[in-house]
Amino acid sequence: MLQPVTIERARDVPRETYLAERPPRFVLRAGTRVDAPLERVFEFFSLAENLERLTPKELSFTILTPRPIEMRVGTLIDYRIRLGLVPMRWRTRIDVWEPGRRFVDAQLSGPYACWWHEHRFVADGGATKMFDTVFYSPPLGPLGAVANALIVKPKLTRIFAFRETAIAELFRGDGVRSR
Repeated sequence: MLQPVTIERARDVPRETYLAERPPRFVLRAGTRVDAPLERVFEFFSLAENLERLTPKELSFTILTPRPIEMRVGTLIDYRIRLGLVPMRWRTRIDVWEPGRRFVDAQLSGPYACWWHEHRFVADGGATKMFDTVFYSPPLGPLGAVANALIVKPKLTRIFAFRETAIAELFRGDGVRSR
């Protein structure tokens, strides 16, 4: 593990229109090292459908947008997730697309009042360092802060820990295992 999952109050918020319109309350940071070259890792993450492989089954995560999905600034992606017994729809937009370096997806509708997720990739010899930074706010104002402490923070910590394990399983040596 390069950087364990941490969640704290949001500070040093990037000057992005999305974040100015939906001020985040919290920031999640996580990092991992993948034993595969940057080009292979970025290629994997540039296929939206691979997100299903990195999400715990308990969320019943499904991409609703017809495939293939062309990743670029402005791409809209619709998902369905389940939180407990409650099904929810989630729509994100790709706000930043810098192949081989980083991309950002921002929630337009879904379970959060704010969700801005930056994925950064850095070559490390024949491996790749990946960094996730998520600025977010739960819904419901002050009640959302309580929900964050009791439910959201532990759930996000588990989801991102799951992602790290799934990434380690999928990437072996210099490539991605097939399903």
